[in-house]
Amino acid sequence: MTRSVPREADFDLAPGLLDGAKSLTLTTRDCDLSYWLTAVAQGTLAGRAATGHSDAAITPDFMREPGPLRDALILELGWRSVAEDRATRALAYFVAKAPGVPEMEFYATQVLDEARHSMVFRNHLVELGVPAERLHDVIAELSAEYVAEVLDPLEEFVVRLVRDEGDFVGAVAAFTIVSEGALAPAAELSERKWGRLDPAAGEIARGATVDEIRHLTVGSSIVREHLVRCPGYRSRVMQIVKAGRKLWDEVPVRKYVLRREDLFQVGMHEQAKLLEGYEVFPGRKLLDTTAVERYDIAERWTDEMAEVRLRYMKIPEATAILSTQAGS
Repeated sequence: MTRSVPREADFDLAPGLLDGAKSLTLTTRDCDLSYWLTAVAQGTLAGRAATGHSDAAITPDFMREPGPLRDALILELGWRSVAEDRATRALAYFVAKAPGVPEMEFYATQVLDEARHSMVFRNHLVELGVPAERLHDVIAELSAEYVAEVLDPLEEFVVRLVRDEGDFVGAVAAFTIVSEGALAPAAELSERKWGRLDPAAGEIARGATVDEIRHLTVGSSIVREHLVRCPGYRSRVMQIVKAGRKLWDEVPVRKYVLRREDLFQVGMHEQAKLLEGYEVFPGRKLLDTTAVERYDIAERWTDEMAEVRLRYMKIPEATAILSTQAGS
C-alpha cells in the first residue's frame, strides 16, 4: 500500500515558511517517529537525501568562479552549517530531558533534521569548489567570529534552561520563539534569493524550510498545551521572552547578515541578465532590492510570523516585546 505524503512534508506542495508557520497546526502526536520515517524520510527527502537537492538541480559554472556571489553563498552556507551543528548538539538535551515519549520522539527527529541540514549546507561548499580535505578548516576559519559573537550566546541561553535548570518547556519556548523563530525567516529569503542563481542551493534551502515549518509549529504547540494545563507558567514564559529579547539585541546578527548581503548585492548585478524580471516577492524585483532592504524584509517576516505564533501560544502580549521595531 502506498502512503501519500502529507502536504506540509511534500517538497513541491508544502507552503513557504512564512505561510506554513502562520497557518499550520502540528503537535508532537502528529509528528512522531513514524511520521518522520514516512512523510520526511520517504517524502521530503526522496531523491534528495544525500545532497539536499535533486540530480536535476545543477550548480552553474559561474558559481564556482571566484567572486562576490560565490563568496556570499560560501559565507551563508558556512554560517548556517555551523548554526545547524550547534542546534543539533543543543537539541540532544531536549531528547534527554523530554517529559514523555511524544516529546522524546519528536526531538529525536529534529536532531536528525538539524544534523542533515548542517551536512547538506556544508557539503554544498564542496560543490562550489571548496577542497573537500579543507572543508572543516575553511568553515572554522570563516565562522569563528560568528560563532563567538552570535551562536555561543544563543546556545548558552537555551542549554542553560534545559540542562542546568531542568525547564524543558522553557527551553522549547526559548528555542522556538527566540532562536529558531528569529532566524527562520532569513532562511526563506535564502530560498528565494538563490533559486535562480544556483538551483542546487535553492533546493537545499527549500528542503530546510519544509523542516523548519514542522519545528516551529510543533514547538509552538508544546508551549501552548503546557500553558493550557498550567496557566500559572505564563509569567515564566514572559520572563524567558524578555531575556531572549535582551539577548537578541546584544548579538550582532545584523553585522553578519549585511556582510554577506553586501557581497550578494555586487554579485547579483554581475548576473543581471539571469535575474531580469525575477521578483523576490510579488511586486519587488530582486535586482531592485538593496542589502539593507533584504535584511529589513526578513525582519518584517519575523514580526509577522511571531505575531501569529504567539497568539496561537496564547501569549499575544509577547508580540510587542519581540517585535523588531521594539529594538529600533
